[in-house]
Amino acid sequence: MKVCIAEKPSVARDIAEVLGARQRKDGYYEGNGYQVTWTFGHFCTLKEPHDYVAGWKTWSLADLPIIPQHFGIKLIDNTGVQKQFRVIETLVHQCEEVINCGDAGQEGELIQRWVLLKARCPAPVKRLWISSLTEEAIREGFGKLKDAAQYDNLYAAGSARAIGDWLLGMNATRLFTKKFGDGKAVLSIGRVQTPTLAMIVARQKEINAFVSEEYWELKTIYRKTEFTAAIDRIKQPERAGKGLEYLKGHLFEITSFERKEGKEGNPRLFDLTALQVEANKKYAFSADDTLKHIQNLYEKKLVTYPRVDTTYLSEDLHPKIAGILQDMTPYKALIAPLLTQPIPKLKTVFDDKKVTDHHAIIPTGMYPENLPLDEKRVYDLVARRFIAAFYPECKIANTTVLGQVGQVEFKATGKQILEPGWKEVYANDAPAQKEGEEEEEKEKILPVFEVGESGPHEPRIHKGKTTPPKPFTEATLLRAMETAGKQVEDEEMRELLKDNGIGRPSTRANIIETLFRRKYIEKKKKNIFATQTGMDLIDTIQNELLKSPELTGNWERKLRLIEKGEYAMDTFRQELVQMVAELTHEVKNNAGKTISLAAEKPAAPVKEEKEKTPRKSPEEMQCPKCKAHLLKKGNTAYGCANFAACGFKIPFEAFGKKLTEKQVTDLVSKGKTGKIKGLKLADAETEGKLVLDAAFNLVVEQG
Repeated sequence: MKVCIAEKPSVARDIAEVLGARQRKDGYYEGNGYQVTWTFGHFCTLKEPHDYVAGWKTWSLADLPIIPQHFGIKLIDNTGVQKQFRVIETLVHQCEEVINCGDAGQEGELIQRWVLLKARCPAPVKRLWISSLTEEAIREGFGKLKDAAQYDNLYAAGSARAIGDWLLGMNATRLFTKKFGDGKAVLSIGRVQTPTLAMIVARQKEINAFVSEEYWELKTIYRKTEFTAAIDRIKQPERAGKGLEYLKGHLFEITSFERKEGKEGNPRLFDLTALQVEANKKYAFSADDTLKHIQNLYEKKLVTYPRVDTTYLSEDLHPKIAGILQDMTPYKALIAPLLTQPIPKLKTVFDDKKVTDHHAIIPTGMYPENLPLDEKRVYDLVARRFIAAFYPECKIANTTVLGQVGQVEFKATGKQILEPGWKEVYANDAPAQKEGEEEEEKEKILPVFEVGESGPHEPRIHKGKTTPPKPFTEATLLRAMETAGKQVEDEEMRELLKDNGIGRPSTRANIIETLFRRKYIEKKKKNIFATQTGMDLIDTIQNELLKSPELTGNWERKLRLIEKGEYAMDTFRQELVQMVAELTHEVKNNAGKTISLAAEKPAAPVKEEKEKTPRKSPEEMQCPKCKAHLLKKGNTAYGCANFAACGFKIPFEAFGKKLTEKQVTDLVSKGKTGKIKGLKLADAETEGKLVLDAAFNLVVEQG
């Protein structure tokens, strides 16, 4: 008998179905020579200090640093976990072979290895390594099982990460709590969370210290085109006034006209961080929410493995792309032009050297049915990005015009889209917002100017104010974590810096949530700010190693090298032990102010009787597609107020039925209506629900 261990019951059920193990037992499936069982996340954890020495349960500065000679693991104190572990333990002791079917990543490897270690598994172990949960992928994976030893380095990296986090987190948290916590506040310190907090605090201090200054610019309009003076901003209004008078006394003359054609490269496929960034920018989803939604889509077999940090596909996937596109029927209008010719094998998409354990997140081709609205939005992001990757590049023309008024030089720039290419895929979307910018530069077509031409113009003074640095949003914070705090726009450079990023794609969302939970940071609208507690904590930490994104990124690089077999796990551990010892000595001898925890928000008083929330009318609701504008009532439909760009609408009548206001609001808020009788479908009447599909079109769901 072969025992397969999956990471979740739902995944175990899918695997059991493919293997023909359809007999349900207590805690596993059996049949066809297989027993398929499961964990549900972490069953084991590293032992706590008091598991090594009873006296270490009490927090004391005198005991620090706490450094066990050997690290051990224990079962989580949970009845369900312990019961299921006993099932696994019994099965692995009676079988001929174990197949590790855990999530194909570092965390998944660690979860399963610890369970097998705790169970003292005597059987040989194979590894199932797949990138999606479709039946085809599972069958393919079982056809080429790997030897578990091939993933020893991955396990070593996971263990080193867990031990490193334990050593630093356990010691530093006790150290700072006892030294600066006033006996009340637990001051949590972490290998990744503390430098992340330090970045937010540094930005907060820049914003707090910023003093806004007024400035004046000289502008003029010539042939309906606005030009700006190519001089430093003017700090005194009197000087600006003199400049304006000077401009009024001279004609405008064109000194240069240059038009260059170029291309805007296709957007890269998604890794997890890029998807979280896009979902935060477009739908204000938190990183944690996006991770949950994409994980659900993976378990529903709709997308490939999501916890990835590459934007490339392996070259052997190229022959399968046309088939995946062919199956994405909700997007057939966008896909049709791609299927008229062979799919190009682009180096920006396919590169074995840029793919590690997994490739970028792409759809599997399975039809996305009955998805909750938020999952549908995330699926739509992945689907469109996948389609856009194979469209032609966007061809543009950039125009630069220089002019002169007397001795003052002026400049105007314009951009024109000549062939939209991949932008066709996003033609109905509201314009995307670039990181760190209010809005994308709009297409601006300039007239043709002749060098030497001149004429009258309309000069004016523009008054402005300098603005402070922008606070972090989850999107910009994720990017900063990915690049260890460096501001990087270039995709190639960002790719190179990933090895030095803070945390892993799969853990960054949890780190941000932890900082919120501990009240070190707070959110106002989409912006993230440090609380006073968070600022006080970072001010108290003198040791740069604890709060430097760059140095923490260096640790992260070493963990990746362990994963590749290029760095010893013991060396990494010894470096952390030495750092913890030095940190403890330093902090024990330091002076600093005590820190109080930020007050928790008082709970809202419980009302004796829950008030019924009045239902919104459709015109009070946000467009579910672009999520940037309210809906508007037209002559035949409710549509996005920015319909020309977005294209979303719900007709008053669909499939032979007039829709009630409630049905429209249900479609907008939930993505579907309740059951409706008498819907006309292919000349017949049926009962079903109206549903917004993945492309936000109205379809009937029968049954």
